[in-house]
Amino acid sequence: MSGALGQAEAVVDEVFSSLPRLKVAAFLAGCDEAEFAIIAQATGTAPSALSKAATHLEEVGYARIRKGHIGRRSRTWLSLTPAGRSAFARHLEALDDLTNRARTTASSEADPAD
Repeated sequence: MSGALGQAEAVVDEVFSSLPRLKVAAFLAGCDEAEFAIIAQATGTAPSALSKAATHLEEVGYARIRKGHIGRRSRTWLSLTPAGRSAFARHLEALDDLTNRARTTASSEADPAD
């Protein structure tokens, strides 16, 4: 498919169709790595939903899950892989493309050629 300017349309990535996965990717896009509890709090995502989202992102190669300890407490850190960063950037471009097409369509419909 091609866009209005003959360019290939960006494709929305179905991996990010889940709100928890979208929130996790958006948060991680802004940092190198973050601790699980911080991500849960910052995104308002329940720990169980965050765990499921992180596991899925890891399975498709978009995230890395690192486990370790601080003192006696176990911790989990998440980060986007290079593939995950690229996929998320393409996803945002696809959403931006859709928004721009809507604006173009709406403005051409609002300007009747009567």
